[in-house]
Amino acid sequence: MDLSSVFSLDGKVALVTGASKGIGFEIAEIFAAAGAKVVLSSRKQQAVDEMADKLRCQGYEASGVACNVGHMEELPLLVEKTVALYGQIDILVNNAAVNPVFGPVHETSLEVFDKIMDVNVKAAFELCRLCYPHLRKSNGASVINISSIGGLSPEPGLGIYSISKAALISLTKVFAKEWGDSKIRVNAICPGLIKTKFSEALWSNDKIMGVILKQLAIKRAGTSEEIGAMALFLASGASSYTTGAVLTADGGFTI
Repeated sequence: MDLSSVFSLDGKVALVTGASKGIGFEIAEIFAAAGAKVVLSSRKQQAVDEMADKLRCQGYEASGVACNVGHMEELPLLVEKTVALYGQIDILVNNAAVNPVFGPVHETSLEVFDKIMDVNVKAAFELCRLCYPHLRKSNGASVINISSIGGLSPEPGLGIYSISKAALISLTKVFAKEWGDSKIRVNAICPGLIKTKFSEALWSNDKIMGVILKQLAIKRAGTSEEIGAMALFLASGASSYTTGAVLTADGGFTI
């Protein structure tokens, strides 16, 4: 049995947000290695161009399209450019996220609340809606929302972020239920502590890491590659009977 075909993305087009670094880039790279044509999106064109060039140098097909997903008016253009480049969209990964504050929720301004919800939830909703006409034409469409273990259990100091990630989990389940008849699968990944720039304030602090490691069955931080591998499972035919799932990758933190 040739297991490589089970995880193949040959002929697929994937749109990945927040793809200029960290988890987003690793997902894009793994998808490209599996045969997909990949559109990497992030706020700055130079950043996504550099990452797309990095993939093309490996022999993969990739393009960069700048988009600030917090600006709703930019989202239709992102979808239009993706279709103009490759003619279709089969896989959507809503990975872009922000968390500009750390502290009690009662000290968080409404402006910051709105910014977090716009990027972490509203943009995912709108991109799903905009991509729907293209996803429904696909043979094996998949939407993957990158949530967080904070969406399952609020993390100290990350209250609004946790709220937004809980909303993203609910959004995932709603779309999965409504889009099943259209043969579009929608799933969520909830990473724990992953060693990226986004979480550097945690894993670079020995005192904080000491506390966290005591709560992990696997005594280390995770890697972006490990999240990318899980995303490949959800994007490929290997998970063809999986929708509405909320998968944790947290080293056993939530046990």
